[in-house]
Amino acid sequence: MKKFKKIMLIFLGLVVVLAVSGYVYFNQQFPKELKAEDIKIEVTPARLERGKYIFNHAAGCIDCHSTRDFSKLSGPIKPGTEGMGGEKFDEEFGLPGTFYSKNITPYGVGNWTDGELVRAITEGISKDGSVLFPIMPYLVYGKMDKEDIYSVIAYIRTLPAIQNDPPKSQANFPMSLIMKTIPTEKQFTQKPDKKDIIAYGEYMVKGASCGDCHTPSNEGAPIPGKEFAGGIEIKLPGNTVVRTANLTPDNETGLGLWTKEQFIKRFKQCSDPAYGNTPYKPGEFQTIMPWTVYAGLTEEDLGAIYEYLRTIPAVKNQVEKFSVRQQY
Repeated sequence: MKKFKKIMLIFLGLVVVLAVSGYVYFNQQFPKELKAEDIKIEVTPARLERGKYIFNHAAGCIDCHSTRDFSKLSGPIKPGTEGMGGEKFDEEFGLPGTFYSKNITPYGVGNWTDGELVRAITEGISKDGSVLFPIMPYLVYGKMDKEDIYSVIAYIRTLPAIQNDPPKSQANFPMSLIMKTIPTEKQFTQKPDKKDIIAYGEYMVKGASCGDCHTPSNEGAPIPGKEFAGGIEIKLPGNTVVRTANLTPDNETGLGLWTKEQFIKRFKQCSDPAYGNTPYKPGEFQTIMPWTVYAGLTEEDLGAIYEYLRTIPAVKNQVEKFSVRQQY
């Protein structure tokens, strides 16, 4: 009996040694070494204008890195919080952990180099070498036009510094390990000519990460055949549940019968200040879609987005957009 216990102790000891060695080796290998470039981005009026448009509308950076007021319809951005971060994304959103958006005003990233910002935005590696959870869509931004990324960085340098220190994000196991394997080297592409309306619309859709909210997934991986079919459930304050819309051109359950004019009008009507000031009462319809952010897109860009969405496969998926959670 004593001999058996001794053998078991030796075996368990070996298991512990192997586990620790494997953990140490894994952390030495991941994340991959992606060095920040030694660059200085020139600030020009053109870059500031383009960066402002991408930040506030096209990529919706302002959405996750500011505070939204869900006491109003669609949760418009609270004035004075632009870029301060601190928004929480956790299990309520179906995520494997609790994640907080970064403060990207000069208070939060003022001591970051331009190269470090490029690396974080396009490769998911923070200044201290830690990995960002890909709710920050760096895999998408790493395939955008370099000039667009440079323009965003030039613009956020001009944001008012807001003193705010968001809590540290914490991924659940095993995602805490898995996410270290995700960062890859950026592969910038050239922004398509606007005359190629389908390609340009695809660029806009990907840059806005529309697929993240409108494509159902299973354990973090998009479900094949459900691209842009909607139906992702999100719990909101007030015991309400909203589900994302079907953006495919299905005639019965998607956008198949929408005209371009109707599509553009749906967005632009939300630029009316009255829309962003519509009070929300618990139990009434609410939406997570940041309409007041995307309302700032130009009609040309919205038209290109529409034309691209018309080309994706139609998926029949009836979505109940809103319901009230039962209380027990």
